[in-house]
Amino acid sequence: MPARPDDDDPRLGDISEGRILHAILSRTASATHALLGPGDDAAVIAAPSGSVVATTDTLVHGPDFRLAWSSGYDLGWKAAAVNLADIAAMGARPTALLVALAVPRDLRLSFVERLADGFREACAALAPGCAVVGGDLTVSDVLTVAVTALGDLEGRAAVTRSGARPGDVVAVAGELGHAARGLAILFGRFREGETPVAVDSALLGEGERAALAAQLRPSPPIGLGPVAATSGATAMMDISDGLALDARRLAEASDVTIALDGDLLGDDRERALAGGEDHALLASFPEGVLPPGFRIVGTVLAAGEERLICDGAPVDVEGWDPYRDWDSASG
Repeated sequence: MPARPDDDDPRLGDISEGRILHAILSRTASATHALLGPGDDAAVIAAPSGSVVATTDTLVHGPDFRLAWSSGYDLGWKAAAVNLADIAAMGARPTALLVALAVPRDLRLSFVERLADGFREACAALAPGCAVVGGDLTVSDVLTVAVTALGDLEGRAAVTRSGARPGDVVAVAGELGHAARGLAILFGRFREGETPVAVDSALLGEGERAALAAQLRPSPPIGLGPVAATSGATAMMDISDGLALDARRLAEASDVTIALDGDLLGDDRERALAGGEDHALLASFPEGVLPPGFRIVGTVLAAGEERLICDGAPVDVEGWDPYRDWDSASG
């Protein structure tokens, strides 16, 4: 987007909280389940099933994103997507987001406007009917985006990590390893020394651009969470820390062993196992049950000495760790 004149795009420290909030809230959409939306002390959200699924996630400049690499729109989209994925992983339909922002005074108004656009359009694309219904705004030297997401089970029981049973198939919806490849591209090609520099997409091939999008603007299969639940999923979770680490967590919660088939993990098995931030859905289903959008990657066995094996061998992969896999540099 072309740069706006400074008098039309002031620093946040030079304008009132009211003007900032108006800029944000004027860009939000209506949430289907909101009985009372932004503008009061709290929102009121309908819970038709009688229960509410809730989750929260925080993105902090440095360990979670870089402004040199992420636009305001990217950041809003990603902050929405990662929270929507946790709601979907319980088999629920997302209904509302609450967003708390801690923003530096030097940030421009256009950045938070684009942030709000990213939230709105991510919800419209990934979870229609869900929208930002409120939140909080404060000042900080470190840009921080904290999101609480709410969801409705629509009369279903929640699908937890603890229900997988021997004989079930293990399946995935969404991509594996693409976000990790995108992060490797950022760290490998868009830094000068330790300083991040702006991404030049002209330097990237089509596959590289797709990997970068998976990292900066993920599109997890949110709608398939409720589909999995209604199809009889016995266990499910969001793959945020890599298939190996999250499959092991599901196996431990269910007291089973998960056996993965390496041939079903794609061309880059190592990244599929270890790469984080894909936000795909990992689920187990009774044999013979596989809803559209899911693909089988393994089976559930009775608990053995190892919680996770691939092609019969233990999986020695640590998985995603933001404290290790992102450095804390600014930029």
